Amino acid sequence: MEHVSPNAISWAALVAAAFAGLGFYLGDTVPLVFAIVLLLVSSYLDALDGRVAKLFRKTSVRGDLVDHVFDRYADVFIVSGIGFGLYCRLSVGFFAIIGILLTSYMGTQAQALGQGRRYAGLLGRADRLVLLFLGGLLQLLAAPSGGTLWGAGPVSFQPLEWILVLVAVLGNATAVQRAIGIWRAIPPP
Repeated sequence: MEHVSPNAISWAALVAAAFAGLGFYLGDTVPLVFAIVLLLVSSYLDALDGRVAKLFRKTSVRGDLVDHVFDRYADVFIVSGIGFGLYCRLSVGFFAIIGILLTSYMGTQAQALGQGRRYAGLLGRADRLVLLFLGGLLQLLAAPSGGTLWGAGPVSFQPLEWILVLVAVLGNATAVQRAIGIWRAIPPP
């Protein structure tokens, strides 16, 4: 691993996430299985790139930038695949993406204001990836071809869509939670 570039690992994680998003978008049993497996691969590689950088003293500001930018693209690829695909209403995917991006933005906005990065909150990236993995498994077990709704009336969603509703609600709540924390840490004028 010493000769492997952390950025190459980041690239591999991004490609896996893009194909995971495609699998979620295509739906049905085989693409869904691939999406779930590639989501795990992407998550593992994303955790590995930083560890390799630290272990072999290859950390850099550019590497940190690559990691964070690729993480956002990976998030959008995966959630867009779900949101635009067979298993979810577009509006749910839209609000989930907003929550994901604003959660990340608030974390880096704190750093821009001299407070250091903020990772606290109800739903961090690792938690979100675990939920999406579990949602994929639920969808696979319940209705890999779609069409099965859980709930009643207007509150009926497919299993993976329920998870995305949870990601949307908790993601946006986390963004607000971080914004309040940042606001409170700013000295009054």
